[in-house]
Amino acid sequence: MNSSIIDQMVEPQALAGSVNNPSAGWNFESSYARLPQVFHFSVHPVPVSMPRLAVLNRPLAGMLGLDMPALEGASGVAMFAGNFLPEGVNPISQAYAGHQFGHFAMLGDGRAVLLGEHISPEGIRRDIQLKGSGPTPYSRRGDGRAALGPMLREYIISEAMHALDIPTTRSLAVALTGEPVFRQDRLTGAILTRVAASHIRVGTFQYAAATGNVGDLRALADYTIARHYPDLSGAINPYLALLHAVIEKQASLISKWMQVGFIHGVMNTDNMAISGETIDYGPCAFMDAYHPDTVFSSIDHDGRYAYANQPHIAQWNLARFAETLLPLLDGDQNQAVQMAEQAIHAFPEIYHQDWLAGFRAKLGLCNSEDDDLSLVQDLLTAMQRSGADFTNTFRDLSSDDAANLVTRQNPSFLQWYDRWQARVNRQPGGVQKVRAMMRRYNPAVIPRNHLVEEALAAADGQGDFSVMEQLLAILSKPHDAPDSPSVYGMPPAPSGQIYQTYCGT
Repeated sequence: MNSSIIDQMVEPQALAGSVNNPSAGWNFESSYARLPQVFHFSVHPVPVSMPRLAVLNRPLAGMLGLDMPALEGASGVAMFAGNFLPEGVNPISQAYAGHQFGHFAMLGDGRAVLLGEHISPEGIRRDIQLKGSGPTPYSRRGDGRAALGPMLREYIISEAMHALDIPTTRSLAVALTGEPVFRQDRLTGAILTRVAASHIRVGTFQYAAATGNVGDLRALADYTIARHYPDLSGAINPYLALLHAVIEKQASLISKWMQVGFIHGVMNTDNMAISGETIDYGPCAFMDAYHPDTVFSSIDHDGRYAYANQPHIAQWNLARFAETLLPLLDGDQNQAVQMAEQAIHAFPEIYHQDWLAGFRAKLGLCNSEDDDLSLVQDLLTAMQRSGADFTNTFRDLSSDDAANLVTRQNPSFLQWYDRWQARVNRQPGGVQKVRAMMRRYNPAVIPRNHLVEEALAAADGQGDFSVMEQLLAILSKPHDAPDSPSVYGMPPAPSGQIYQTYCGT
């Protein structure tokens, strides 16, 4: 395969390094649009009547090398609303398929437009996508629009995930459209600008495989390797190497979710990014009280995407990815299947090692002992039985008053606590080193569901974005928050513990 495939797909003037729309600093290329036509459809955002900027992610804009005053000006707001396209933009909607709750369907961007790939001053390529920018050929009779509440929710959760050092797409801006959207109620219309390593999904490969054109599938695989895993281009079997790399990325990602109590909610194959980023923040949330069967999605009646099921679903999704690669793995079908099965069967052990390493760090363990798995599992079991708060329990263990804070919740913790202390004392380093390590891996604050809802209610219902801004400021430094109790670290009152999220983002 050709490792320079991305360069071959880019416009000549873009290769020369020209910066378009220098007032804002945008530098767009459109390499994905040069893949075979089957993967995308040329479509423009539908203009809106009265665009207005609701929120702008200034730190992210700076990281992208963009100019804040220009983004906040008329042309910047118009771009975030889809009314203005900077030079070099080649807008498309992407085709993909997906197993949604186990059922296969041909899909695509029903309300999103990929403007292209912005190249930062450091040469990093990132997708810039407008979400809620109007109908596309993949809309399936939908209006292509989005409501303010779900767009702000993705903004908050994705930024919280970034602060927690979990790979994720990010949100650059949310623009008000000045037009209502109608679901069950009349809602405020909005458009989210999403920034991603790319929007290539397991479902993208499923779409390619479903067309039956091996040439198109190979083109997608070569492009993916060149864009995300260029070191694999020289491998003896780059497609098998790609499968292994994606498995490792996903094992690491899901283990990070589990370590902070995050529940994605809709782990369909079209919501699994090949880059290893968390993508599509629909019915997602963070656990308060620990319970492995926790489900937040209003449509997940059988618990398919419950907290404890996430690693199993990840392996299932990866098996679907492996199936798409079979024609590329080996000319002998039986040999290809054997290669794929061996790769997929390795996932549980890779995930387990990532998960155990993460929980060791959460408990301040800097070396390994055979009984560590039991130590972690016994703590989680005690937490489940007592209804202990997931985030606060681990954070309390890192405090100077850990014994009182943890055992106060339930005296049964005391026996486990003594066992953990004996384990910590067997490793090198003092107690302060252990506590410092634990504070790095155990956040003091997460985007508590009730606090997110309060922020959304203030912004959407009252036009008051200050509640959201204050919450984002706290969430931007999740490990630096003081140990003393605050509203941001407290779980909801018992009356607020029943919580559901809905599709809509």
